[in-house]
Amino acid sequence: MARPVKKQPEQWKKEILDAAKELFLSKGYEETAITDIMELAGGAKGMFYRFFQSKEEVMHALGDRMFLENNPFEAVRGRSDLNGLQKIREVLAFDRADGEREEISTQAIPILKDPRILAAAVEANRRVLTPLWLELIEEGRRDGSIRTEYAKELSELLPLVNFWLLPSVFPADAEEIRHKCRFVAEVLSTMGLPIIEEEMVGRTERILGGYREEREE
Repeated sequence: MARPVKKQPEQWKKEILDAAKELFLSKGYEETAITDIMELAGGAKGMFYRFFQSKEEVMHALGDRMFLENNPFEAVRGRSDLNGLQKIREVLAFDRADGEREEISTQAIPILKDPRILAAAVEANRRVLTPLWLELIEEGRRDGSIRTEYAKELSELLPLVNFWLLPSVFPADAEEIRHKCRFVAEVLSTMGLPIIEEEMVGRTERILGGYREEREE
């Protein structure tokens, strides 16, 4: 009788993340338990803790994986038909079109109340996104589509904007979120980076305002 094939650690980790993604999208993060994830992944609960300390950590890892699998910066990097500013706008449009990642990101809003999870998310954004933003801003400066003296500062600011807008990090009602979105759009435009369009402001208001209303019910 043939022995069952033993899974490698990376395969287990992948299957746990696959199961978590499926359940978060179908049931929701709050309604999914670690036992649910491991039942779908086909492993004992102890296997979960070989790779993750908590469900919150799974959510963070899943968000990172989904970004890397569908990286909008890579999608525009080799395009010669776009200037730097257009590439940045395309990155934002590409990101908005990824419905599954947007849903996972929205579900992750509450867990960012945890200082440990928030610190890890800020560090990951700083390490991964800042160099990618800087590359595109500098490209825009070279081709003349972006006029700013603050390329480095803007590349460091952009990964932090989302955290400032989150009502789980900085409490705000729908009207305050709307005002903050417009503030961000005006600041970036004044600094030479007019990338926040009205549609994007409205979308952010709907997502974050809707989350705030759900938590207050």
